[in-house]
Amino acid sequence: MHYRQMGRTGLRVSPICLGAMTFGDAPTGFMAGVSCDEDTSRAIMDRAFEAGVNFIDTADVYGNGLSEEVVGRWMKPRRDRVVLATKGRFTMGTGPNDMGLSRLHIKQAVEGSLRRLNTDYIDLYQVHMQDARTPIEETLEALDRLVDEGKILYAGCSNYTGYRLVESLWAAERKNTTRYDCLQALYNLTAREVERELLPACNAFGVGFIAWSPLASGLLSGKYRQNMPAPDGSRLAAWKDTMARLDRENQWKIVEELAACAAELGTSSATLALAWVLAKPGVTSVIIGARNVEQLDANLAADALTVPAEILARLDAASKVEPGYPYDFIHRVDGRW
Repeated sequence: MHYRQMGRTGLRVSPICLGAMTFGDAPTGFMAGVSCDEDTSRAIMDRAFEAGVNFIDTADVYGNGLSEEVVGRWMKPRRDRVVLATKGRFTMGTGPNDMGLSRLHIKQAVEGSLRRLNTDYIDLYQVHMQDARTPIEETLEALDRLVDEGKILYAGCSNYTGYRLVESLWAAERKNTTRYDCLQALYNLTAREVERELLPACNAFGVGFIAWSPLASGLLSGKYRQNMPAPDGSRLAAWKDTMARLDRENQWKIVEELAACAAELGTSSATLALAWVLAKPGVTSVIIGARNVEQLDANLAADALTVPAEILARLDAASKVEPGYPYDFIHRVDGRW
């Protein structure tokens, strides 16, 4: 495994991050029916750990806390060899303060995660989405206090806009608080919007970048075909709204080109899709999810796959998105972005 530096920090993480969203057979919630039981979760974590994956990502809302509990039990004898990441921000109760990025909720969310994970500290704590209702200074000061207390070591954010990310970095410098050392965002061949501002901002300011859903909820895994129903038991068979959103002609062209390129390289669509993300400048790690060890092995192979420049160019062309204003205007006038 070729470990990568997390932004400007000294933290080194595997380019493959094991996502724990499917862990724990949640009876209710958005993962019901597409998760795996604890024994299977442990087998997946064992296999990933043996392969050199030292980075695990979860969140308090995954299985309403069940994922954190499963990860915590597996992690206990390996705690000093695992970079543990979790997230908080979304609703975890019925009260008016049981969500958001207020000082109160962040404190409660971190304490709850520490309890479920059965650990004294969280290596990387990420706020799960920006919160326009809360001043960014309040959020950063809350995270700074938790760093001082030793309960979190690094802070990151997820699902942020470019302006909010940069505003946060400026506020941290101005207030001399902990800053966001990484951004976790949606990035794959069918969703390249982060290339407009978020990835350039991360590169400019030394912020690590973690890609979530690098297989587009499984669309890029190779198991789906246009005009054919999603396979029984698959995630997109259960997530019909997501399938309807992805079922577009331009998306299927990407799927076809990906499959053709993968066949030429003698690899799987899933492996190549992940390797494409990992080849992008500034990407620190990609989060992979698996419901069985076989899926995991195909994903792990991405770290060792060197993709020829010609294949990268073909995939870039097949998945190209129009830059839009003001990017296209700037490029026409200045010849560069």
